[in-house]
Parts: sequence; C-alpha cells; structure tokens
Amino acid sequence: MTDKFDVLVIGAGAAGLYTALCLPEHLHVGLINKNTLPVSASDWAQGGIAAAIAPEDSAALHIQDTLAAGAGLCDLDAVKFLVEEASACIDSLVKMGVAFDRTGPDLALTLEAAHSRRRVLHAADTTGKAVIGTLTAKVLSRKNIQLVSPAFALSLWLDETGRCQGISSICGSQVKWLQAKAVVLATGGGGQVFAQTTNPSVSTGDGVAIAWRAGALLRDLEFVQFHPTALSTAGAPRFLISEAVRGEGAHLVDSKGYRFAFDSHPSGELAPRDVVSRAIFRHLQKTGEPHVWLDLRPIAVDRLRYRFPNIIQVCADWGIDIFSEPVPVTPAAHYWMGGIVADKFNQTSIAGLYAVGETASTGVHGANRLASNSLLECLVFGAQMGLLQLEGGTPEALADQFEAGEILEKSISEKDIEAIEKLRVELPNLVWQSAGICRGQRDLESAIVQLEIWRQEFASLPLSQTLDNLLPGQIIDFSPAEAENSSILRNWGEVGNLLDIGYLIVKSAAFRTESRGGHYRVDYPLTDPDWCSHTLINQSNWYKSPRIED
Repeated sequence: MTDKFDVLVIGAGAAGLYTALCLPEHLHVGLINKNTLPVSASDWAQGGIAAAIAPEDSAALHIQDTLAAGAGLCDLDAVKFLVEEASACIDSLVKMGVAFDRTGPDLALTLEAAHSRRRVLHAADTTGKAVIGTLTAKVLSRKNIQLVSPAFALSLWLDETGRCQGISSICGSQVKWLQAKAVVLATGGGGQVFAQTTNPSVSTGDGVAIAWRAGALLRDLEFVQFHPTALSTAGAPRFLISEAVRGEGAHLVDSKGYRFAFDSHPSGELAPRDVVSRAIFRHLQKTGEPHVWLDLRPIAVDRLRYRFPNIIQVCADWGIDIFSEPVPVTPAAHYWMGGIVADKFNQTSIAGLYAVGETASTGVHGANRLASNSLLECLVFGAQMGLLQLEGGTPEALADQFEAGEILEKSISEKDIEAIEKLRVELPNLVWQSAGICRGQRDLESAIVQLEIWRQEFASLPLSQTLDNLLPGQIIDFSPAEAENSSILRNWGEVGNLLDIGYLIVKSAAFRTESRGGHYRVDYPLTDPDWCSHTLINQSNWYKSPRIED
C-alpha cells in the first residue's frame, strides 16, 4: 500500500513551506514534517533577510559582499541570481502579510557583519518567526497541499533506472512507503551533530544523509559556520544573540571590558563570523575563562526595546538584565554551507530529486555564508520550484509497481533503545572536539576511526537490520505503544543520520588541508590557492573539483 503524491516536500522550514506554496497549484503536494508546525531553524532566525533595496545600495555591492564572504568558492552565476531575485521575493512576502519593521513608509534596514551597506530587513528580532508564521498559515489554507505530520523520512525510493519515486517514512508507529513523481529535500542543516549549537533539536542533517545513502553528489561539507555569540549560562540552551545586535553597536568584551576582537581584525565585532568566532575561541584558550561578554549597553535603551524584545525577554528569563550587565556568550555551530549539489532549478544528481535551502549546495555561500543570505536563498530557490514540470497524469495514475504487501508486526528491544540514547549523547561531543572551530589532523583521524566503529555498531542493531531491509510495498507496524514507539523510531532515524553526517563532516575536514572560510585547520592555518576547489563526495569517494579561477 503506497500513498501517492505528485510531489513530496520533506521539511517545513522556510525552504519547505515556500517551495510547497510555489509549486503549481494543480499538483498534489505532500508536506512531510517530523514535528508539529512550526519547529525549524528558520523559525528561530533573528537577524533577517538580506536584499539590496536601499537607494544607496546595489545588486553589485551585495554580490561583491557575498563573494568576499565565500572566500573564493561561490558560484558567480548563482550569487547573481540570488541577489537579483531578492527584491521580487521580498515583495512576495510583503504581499503575503509578513510585517517587516518600517521607518515611516519604507522598509527598515539594519547592518550585519561583512555587509558594506544596511540591507537586512527584519521584524524586530524574530524575523524567522514572522516569516514562518505567515507561510504556515498560507500552506494550511491551500487545498492542494496535504500536511503529513508527524512523519519522518528514512530513505529515498529509487526505481530501476535510478530515478527517485518516493520515500520510506515513519508515520506514527508504522514504517511505510510514500510514492511521488518528485521529491524535494528541504530538511535544513545538521547543527545537532555538534555539542554546542544554536540549531533546534530537529536539525539532524536528515536530507543530506538520506541523499548520500542513495548516491547523490555532495559538496563542501567541511564548511560549518560557527556563530560567535550564543548565550552561555548554566542550564540555558545555546540561544543565539543576533549578529544584528553588534550591527546596532554592541561591544564584544572580556571580563576586564577589553574589546579583544580588534586584535584579530580591524572591523572588530563586525568582522566575518568565522574570524570573530576564532577570536573568541583563542581568547578563551588564552585566559582560561568559560565565556566572553556581549555588552548591549552602548545601544540606546529605546532602540534596544524596539529592535530586540525577544533577546531582552530570553535573557531576563535566565536572570540577565541586558540594560545593566553584559551577556555571557560563546561560539556555537550555526549554519552548514555544504550540502547536496543542486543547480539553479534545485535538481540534484539523482533524477526526480531536488534540494532547497540549507540542505542544498547551490554555490551561493561558498566557504562562508554572508549573514542573512540564508533565508533569502530559501525563498529565491524555493520559488524556482514553480517551474517544475512533471511527466504523466494524476497521482492515481502512478504505476503500481508494488501493490499492498504484508504488514510485519515488530517490537523494539531495550538493547536498541540503550544503544541509540548512548550514541545521541556521545556523538555530538566527539564531533565538537574534533571538527569544531579549530581542527587538526590527529583529532580528525581519531574521530574518523571512532565514527566508523559507531556506524558499524549502529548498522548491526536489530532495529537497524529490520528497517534497513524494508521492501517496497511492505509496512512494518510497531503498535500498540504508538506514541512511545514513534518517538523511539524517530530517534533511531535521527541518530543514524547524525552518524552519517558526522562522518562526512569529519572526513571532509581531514581531506581539505588548508584553512578557508568556516573551515580552520591549526596545522594548515593559511589559505592555499591550490585548494581553491570544491570538496566533492560521491558515495565513499572524496575528490577535488577543478580549481576555481578568479
């Protein structure tokens, strides 16, 4: 028994929601979300969306800033497309009802690091929430979009020609197949593979992992952006203190009030994120202190209240009054520049498989994303799915290659549960220590060995053996403890994906013997012109692309 769709969109962040809305309305779209709406990194985005719409700004300047941040690895055509389509996407959001801040009748713009102009649109400090809330309401009102939730995509379903024709998915306490003419992966990043991350719990690299297992071409997975300023206080999650705070005038200081970031870069707090993160990391190593401080008091009180109400409230919830004291902060994994190689139309190396947003590697970010280009990428490339043309008729006309098969009754052992929970704790610590802000060959090689052992142990679990051998048409039923088993199954799926992307990130970091953008090697601290190339991964082969010429 297979549920049939024209298109399956996996993920309900900005990329997934906007893609679903932009797909032609005559198509039957299934939107797969592993949580209730909305829980995504997009929903947590504070800073805003970059767009060159001010009179003193230009597309050329935005392109220039993006290329500079990307450290030689951006695709110029992709960047031009991103920047030149920005205005149309902002207009679309405004028409949908997204309430961006304004200065009089004009959209308000702020400055973020590595931007040469004020070009970041915002809705206070909860821009992501404003965008996601509007998109979610639109999705729920569309009759052609069917929300499949909670559901968790496990693997891609390829036909005999290698074309993607659906997925296997956890739906409640069952694992079954969903069939479609096209699948769009919009699952976001993989920050949960690091012990310190600003990402929500759902960011487990699912799209990249399942695409890799199916044979898709991946690129530049070593490039991870570490946000310099995540809240660092006992018991609190690593809540992101927006870069826009520094753009408005906040100072980064140590316990003595010294603005140490200027020792690393003339722009100080407004240097590129990787530079600021490393400046903090080195300063903490030097001083032995647990964190540095972000002092918001240089910003006028009225401006603080207007621009950052959510930051004020979250800090207050943890006993920090930002009007009278600085905020303790440390860097944390924030954004993944690499991903599944996708072209301007989001097509991957697998026919019928598309990737949008942080899951994809379109060439717009290179080795280091320019602040607030990520939400823009979700919109610009999501809009491209409106051009999708599918062969064949209605979903009911899809070939029934696999009719209803047997329903297998299965249970989950305590051994499975204990092993999964143990890996969920130990894996992020290993990746953070070996492939965090500063990396070295010895730690990377040691981590690769451990990850290979863990992946083999995970594959040998009874639950893994059962689910990895699911045949098209079969359904595995883990009833009757539906709620409990559904949670365990999802945790199993996420841990498997985290093991895979942890392995991919660490291997890629060991492969690139230079420092560039978000990838810093203590044993290769300089940028090497001969490494002005992409890291490409095809199945288990790592290789360099031809050198990118200036």
